[in-house]
Amino acid sequence: MATASHSTPETRKPRPDAPVVIRAADLPLNAVEKPVALAVIREVAGPSYRPAGAAMVLGADGTVAGNLSSGCIDADIALHAQEVAATGGWKVLRYGRGSAFMDLQLPCGGGLEVLIVPVRRPLGKLLEALEARTPLDLRLTPEGPVSNASADLECLMHLHVEPDIRFAVFGKGPEARAFAQMTAGAGYDTLLVTTENEMPAPVARLQLRPLRPGAVTFDQDPNTAVVLFFHDHDLEPGILRAALAGPAFYIGAQGSRRTAERRIAGLRATGMTEADCLRLRGPIGLIPSTRDPRTLAVSVLAEVLAEAVGRSGTCGL
Repeated sequence: MATASHSTPETRKPRPDAPVVIRAADLPLNAVEKPVALAVIREVAGPSYRPAGAAMVLGADGTVAGNLSSGCIDADIALHAQEVAATGGWKVLRYGRGSAFMDLQLPCGGGLEVLIVPVRRPLGKLLEALEARTPLDLRLTPEGPVSNASADLECLMHLHVEPDIRFAVFGKGPEARAFAQMTAGAGYDTLLVTTENEMPAPVARLQLRPLRPGAVTFDQDPNTAVVLFFHDHDLEPGILRAALAGPAFYIGAQGSRRTAERRIAGLRATGMTEADCLRLRGPIGLIPSTRDPRTLAVSVLAEVLAEAVGRSGTCGL
């Protein structure tokens, strides 16, 4: 194992047993057919393009998924990952500030410590948990990533992996379409429930469902954001009751402040508790009184992501 340590007052290095919170998208274990090595940012000093916990995965066929920089050191990390996969030994590398690699500098001026471990144990259960959107405690050991490190395996880094954010979007008109297309285009799984004549063309990560009157059911978990875009608000109560009955971390509905007040009054009249009503956001978006669908979509997405960062403590979204 090769290692170098150059600590500075700005260095942010977690204890091996202190979990670093990341999103599943930052751990692309299922993006290569057979992972053989895993490289993870263990320490960040100063400015950095990627946060601690971000990972790169090397496949047996040489395929690489994920990135730890804007491209300045990823190729070198991949070469070291190939060595780790071949030898079975783990490695720690330092780049940028405090590094011995003078020819590989980070343009941002910061420093990164990168841990590379082999993947020597089956990942089936880990991959199943990621696919099922199950929060996962992962320990990186000399044997590779494991969900439950035994006493004889040294914990080199502890990751807590939260499922990626996903969106359930309900509405009619260009606002619902623009928002759903933006979130799907940004890589978030998105359900759009709208009228059949307003459905956009299918794209990756966008699931379409026709809007029907009556009972509303949809999957949600603590990493789901529910957003409503209606000008005619008659269909909102059933959707909002279903949303507020679940664990979604963000529930918001389009409309003016007066509309939001009427919406809350209507929910109270149906027996919704004050705690439930406080979960509902409106007006939505960081930019007040937006007048076009694209600006509204950007404004609402920014608000949702800000809420997600605030509650999870992770920059990875």
